[in-house]
Amino acid sequence: MEHKPRPAAEDTSQSVDSVLEAVLSSYQLRVEITANVRYCGTWFEQEPATRFGQFHLITDGGCWVSGSALASPEQLFRGDLIVFPTGTRHSLSASRDPHLPEPSEDAGTSMLCGELEFIMGMRNPIFTALPPCFIVRAAQSSGAFRQLADMLVATSTDRRWGRQMVQNKLADSLFTMAVCEYVRSAGEPRGLLAALTDVRLSKALAAVHERPGDEWTIQSMAQVAGMSRTAFAELFTQTVGQPPIQYLSNWRATEARRLLKNRRYSVASIAEMMGYRSEAAFRRFFKRVDGVGPGKVRANRDEESDS
Repeated sequence: MEHKPRPAAEDTSQSVDSVLEAVLSSYQLRVEITANVRYCGTWFEQEPATRFGQFHLITDGGCWVSGSALASPEQLFRGDLIVFPTGTRHSLSASRDPHLPEPSEDAGTSMLCGELEFIMGMRNPIFTALPPCFIVRAAQSSGAFRQLADMLVATSTDRRWGRQMVQNKLADSLFTMAVCEYVRSAGEPRGLLAALTDVRLSKALAAVHERPGDEWTIQSMAQVAGMSRTAFAELFTQTVGQPPIQYLSNWRATEARRLLKNRRYSVASIAEMMGYRSEAAFRRFFKRVDGVGPGKVRANRDEESDS
C-alpha cells in the first residue's frame, strides 16, 4: 500500500476550495447570528444540546468553555472561534471552574453566538468528517480569517437596516474559512477532510465534484489522481470511508436533489446532467440512493413553497 504524504498547503488549496464550495452549496448551509451578548463579573452560561450546530466568536475579553466534546476546559480569547457542528451540550463561564469562580478585574466578555445547519440534512461528508468541537485560534489563523472575523465584529455594532442579513452572510463565509483552517491545522483530519489534505485524492475529488455527470470509473478517477487503479481505490476507501463509486453515487444524488428544488430543470435534463442516458434509469438510481423518487422530492419542495 502506498503511504500518503502530507503535501504543502499551497498544493491543495485550489482543490480544497473547489470541493468545499461544491459541498456547502449543494447541502445549502444556513448560518445565522442569533445573539450578541456581553457578560461582566462572575458568570456562567449552560448551552443545551441542539439539533443544529452552534458557534461562538469572542469579540472582546475572554472566557472558558467546557463540555463532553472537550478533553479539558479551554480558554478562549478575543478573535477565537469555537464551533460545535452537531450542537453538543457545553458551558461558557468566566473562570475555569464555574463552581469556584475566581475574582477578576476583567472589564467583561462579549461574543457573537450563532447556529448552523444544512437545509438538505446533516448527513453530509463535511459534517461527518468534522469533530464534535473545534477551535480556530485568532493568533494561529490566517490573515484572511482574522480580517473576516473583524468585519463580523464591526457589523455587530452597526444599527443600520440590513445588519442581520450582512452578519449572516459574513458568518457563512467565516464558517467556510473555519473549516479550511481546521483542515490546515488538524493533526489527523478524517473522512473527506482527510482526503483533501492528500494532493492526489483532492485532485480526483475536485474533478468529480465539478463534473459529476462525466462517465467516471475508478480508472478515470485514478488517472486524474496520478495513481494506479488499485492503489487509488484502496487509498480512497480507507481515507474517505467509502469506495469511490459509492461516493460518486451519493454526490450525484445530492446534486440532483439540489437541482430538483428548481423548477427550471426538468427531471429529464437533470438526468442528463448527472450522466444518465434515460430518465427511467435516473429515476431508478435516485430512488435506490435517496429512498424516494425524484418526483417526491419535487412535490415536497412545492408543498414547502406553498406553506
